[in-house]
Amino acid sequence: MTTDPPAPLDPGAPAPASSPGALNLALLRDRNDAAVLRAVRAARDGTSRVELAVRTGLTAQAISKITARLLADGLLTEAGRSHVAGRSGKPRTLLRLVPDARSALGAEIGRRELHLLRTDLTGAVVARARTPIDPDGEPGPTLDRLAAMVRELTADTGGGRVLGLGLACPGPLDTRDGILHQVTGMPRWHGLHLREAVQDRTGLPVLVEKNTTAGVLSRPGPDHRAFVYLGDGVGAGLVLGGRVQRGARTNAGEFGHQCLDPDGPPCACGARGCLEALCLAALRTGRTDRAAAVLALGVANLVRLLDVEEVTLGGATLLGDPEPYEAAIRTALAARLPDPHWQRVTLARATALAVPQGAAALALSRLFG
Repeated sequence: MTTDPPAPLDPGAPAPASSPGALNLALLRDRNDAAVLRAVRAARDGTSRVELAVRTGLTAQAISKITARLLADGLLTEAGRSHVAGRSGKPRTLLRLVPDARSALGAEIGRRELHLLRTDLTGAVVARARTPIDPDGEPGPTLDRLAAMVRELTADTGGGRVLGLGLACPGPLDTRDGILHQVTGMPRWHGLHLREAVQDRTGLPVLVEKNTTAGVLSRPGPDHRAFVYLGDGVGAGLVLGGRVQRGARTNAGEFGHQCLDPDGPPCACGARGCLEALCLAALRTGRTDRAAAVLALGVANLVRLLDVEEVTLGGATLLGDPEPYEAAIRTALAARLPDPHWQRVTLARATALAVPQGAAALALSRLFG
């Protein structure tokens, strides 16, 4: 995940006076287990207990207890022995993550399609399914189909081996309560208690996130970056200072609804001249060049406003023909940002599965913190 993880705590530390002892110890154990799991996952060739103590700041005693617990849970395995370069003495036992010890689900609810995938603990996709959506229809049948797809993709896993389901969908929405607001293009989904509805159907822990925020979580990157999405809508996910930005009402990133032309065409959000309305109108008439120019202006505004280092471009429409958009964005950055500042902005291209993979990363965070 790209948010800053909490620092590990030493089990020998006294419990805060304001916290019940049992609750504090459970929280401490979860945080320290997550810190160790993150460190092992980052060491692809394996790592020793001594190295884990250095990387996490935990004591050797704490590492010994935590790794014993994680080995018993099947999350870690011992994977041979290795000498430390430049040192003599007894070789150290290496520990590695067991990728298929648990799995996570990530779903992207778009305006036209539902995409579900299952990942292992490394985030690698091991199974996937998709089905069309009627954006004007009631949400119930779509959620019933999602539940059926979840059962199909997890049929060969034990019930307790699935960490949860990350659910990415268009905004605006309240990610804290899992409630959708006025999602443009999906009128019957307004006010839906999405998290509750999906939890009831699947029996899994469900985390709801905007599709663009899930997209920015799909891959590591610099501390100041954006994920710009062009598919059946337009939006952006933001990481600033190494932290995901959700805003006061969890709706930061409504990039597609910045006004570029007050006298422009009406937008589905109720305003006029929104970037999304201009871009989609151009695409409907086959004017990819016009859509690219509009998107590029919005990206240049975003970069100039937030001073991000990297912009990752995603979404089915953009990825279907990325070159015109990338060329237009580079031209807009060169024209609107002082040289050589714009040259330090990296353009990256997302994968087609970025959003559901980012949603699965939310479920993985239940284990890795």
